[in-house]
Amino acid sequence: MLGELRVIVQRVSAANDLDTALSIIVSCVRETLHTNVCSVYLLDTDVDGYVLMASEGLNKEAIRQVSLQADEGLVGLVAKNAEPVNLKDASNHPSYYYLKETGEERFNAFLGVPIIHHRKVLGVLIVQNEEVRRFDESEEAFLVTLSAQLAGLIAHAEATGAIAGRSPSGHKVTDTRFQGVSGSSGVAIGRAMVVFPQSDLSQVPERRVEDVEKEIEFFTECLNAVQQDMRALHVKVANQLAEEERQLFDVYAKMLDDDALGNEVVERIRLGSWAQGALAYVAREHIKAFEMIDDEYLRARSIDVKDLCNRVLLYLQQKKPFIPEYSEETILVSNELTPSMVAELPTEKLKGLISVEGAGNSHVAILARTMGIPTIMGVSDLPLNQLDGKKIVIDGYDGVVISNPSSEVLKNYTDTIKEQDQFAAGLENLKYKPCETTDNHRVTLWVNTGLVSDVVASLDQGAEGVGLFRTEVPFIVNERFPSEIEQTEIYRRQLEVFAPKKVTMRTLDVGGDKDLPYFPINEANPFLGWRGIRVTLDHPEIFISQVRAMLRASHKLENLQIMLPMISSVGEVYSAMQLIKRAHSELLQENLPVKLPPVGVMIELPAAVYQTRALAKIVDFVSVGSNDLTQYLLAVDRNNPRVADIYSAFHPAVLGALHHVVKESHLEQRSVSICGEMAGDPGAAVLLIAMGFDILSMNSAALLRVKSVIRNVSLSAAKELLKRVMEMDNTQSIRKAVDLMLYNSGVDRILRSSRTN
Repeated sequence: MLGELRVIVQRVSAANDLDTALSIIVSCVRETLHTNVCSVYLLDTDVDGYVLMASEGLNKEAIRQVSLQADEGLVGLVAKNAEPVNLKDASNHPSYYYLKETGEERFNAFLGVPIIHHRKVLGVLIVQNEEVRRFDESEEAFLVTLSAQLAGLIAHAEATGAIAGRSPSGHKVTDTRFQGVSGSSGVAIGRAMVVFPQSDLSQVPERRVEDVEKEIEFFTECLNAVQQDMRALHVKVANQLAEEERQLFDVYAKMLDDDALGNEVVERIRLGSWAQGALAYVAREHIKAFEMIDDEYLRARSIDVKDLCNRVLLYLQQKKPFIPEYSEETILVSNELTPSMVAELPTEKLKGLISVEGAGNSHVAILARTMGIPTIMGVSDLPLNQLDGKKIVIDGYDGVVISNPSSEVLKNYTDTIKEQDQFAAGLENLKYKPCETTDNHRVTLWVNTGLVSDVVASLDQGAEGVGLFRTEVPFIVNERFPSEIEQTEIYRRQLEVFAPKKVTMRTLDVGGDKDLPYFPINEANPFLGWRGIRVTLDHPEIFISQVRAMLRASHKLENLQIMLPMISSVGEVYSAMQLIKRAHSELLQENLPVKLPPVGVMIELPAAVYQTRALAKIVDFVSVGSNDLTQYLLAVDRNNPRVADIYSAFHPAVLGALHHVVKESHLEQRSVSICGEMAGDPGAAVLLIAMGFDILSMNSAALLRVKSVIRNVSLSAAKELLKRVMEMDNTQSIRKAVDLMLYNSGVDRILRSSRTN
């Protein structure tokens, strides 16, 4: 029946609306299983029951007219238990409920399966027969499989109807919510403007070219035009962003230089491909390389490459850019938002941003935070085609988009906008105040950086150092390993900007599913494979070159710290320390009197948790990477939507591991920091300072919110809270206890801040 399944799913996918989709389902299933009846009941919250939405075999006049309460009848039984019900004689079952309008009295055999999407029962798919018999296992398995495959399509169709303001049964609905993740906190009310790329790399066919030199000349002209556009955007945002942040558009332009993408395209044209095809091929290769990277921050760079190349393609196709008319309250919506899309829009008219794809570490999210624009990323169920021109609310605190907002919701969020303006003004006053509790316990706040734009934003927020500088960027954007001198220049800029504040540079963290385009690694299980310190120890020439570059960059600044990633054993640290000392000795012999910097380890693996004290004995500091540690402890990929809700840094096992690391590190008088997203969660920060973390390192956007909370609580109260939550056995209870403390401390507005879970 696999062929039949595929055909049904394809036909439903092509349906224009919910009614058409349901009609296809019931007719195809009835025919495939040779049953008398096939029907679909969908949950309608307006009537708090399951409405008959489509049927082949029952009375057509009953469709949309009859419903069963949530706990009523066999349909209610299937929905309540969220499992199939298979009966040979349905009328004799105690849950049977006769609906005379349907004309189903003569049907005996009954098989109903739930339609479930993201743990929510959307409805029930049923088949019925006149004869008294049980449906066999193959029939039941077919219906269960089909239901699972169709659930997402039905959910999307329902969402499309909800955007139009209608429930499945036709009732008017308001306040339909679509869940994403926060890219930039804040609230906005406005009208959606949906934008799509005007050119599509995936639609470019292969074609040969006769005049190679003429084609190269044409490509170069188009390339230069896009570079000029990027420089123009740099000038356009001059009054909105600091110079370092505007440099993003210069970086965009340089990505198209002869030494980068442009040269690769030219080489492919010389092989006989036309410019559009060559560009599409090179773009796909670069996009694929970025998308395979595990690090969210770096994986998000694929969007930048796609945006740039689509813009070049637009010129190659000799199309005129479409300039839309913006309303006074525009909320920009796209499948993949890019920085250039944002920069092109008049800032005074831009109220918010929504991207179906993408994460909080994308360039557009970084820019949005800098510009103070509420932004939602990763709203996967949002029906784009129906949203244009609709009035919507975006809640950048909770990552929620609300369509058809009621007057009550509009009033509440209008009040929130006024409140957030007042709150933001209050945070500005905290920039240069010390981060200390009400009982005078001092806490050090550092930042995680990667882009130059991060640096400026970080210093502007009062950062006291860098807890994590990702050194992978120059390796990933190159076509080869960057030279020692090239690396030195990059590292020097970072160290100079922050001097004399400490900058913690993580050694190259690639391998497994985070491989380099010129150094591919194919493994069956990359998360447990060749990555981090394992790669660099196997290639000491890469490791020593990078360490030499770091040491050179730190000369006369002396604010460098080196951190080793993905440590799983003491032996790895000994081996790394030998190589670091060797690099230091080589530079001394070359008459460069650099000092040996502090060296620390990242605790990201369960193995390292249980070796914390042994590791602390041989290094200068300890740092916890809470993102990876949480994923490894819970066996959850937080970017997988099917299991992302399991990911939580507030899980009792995670909190226990963190507490253990702090205690073991302090026994050896080593400072211990945390540089995952957890550090930027205001509520989590309270628990972390109670555990004894010396340094919290976070993205710059979270720094003032965390400082605000810490300055409003006492260390003694935080320790009392920690004592209580360490006795709790579930994430939800812990989260509620933390929220209650924030509320009682008078910082309840922080409850709406972006969270780690």
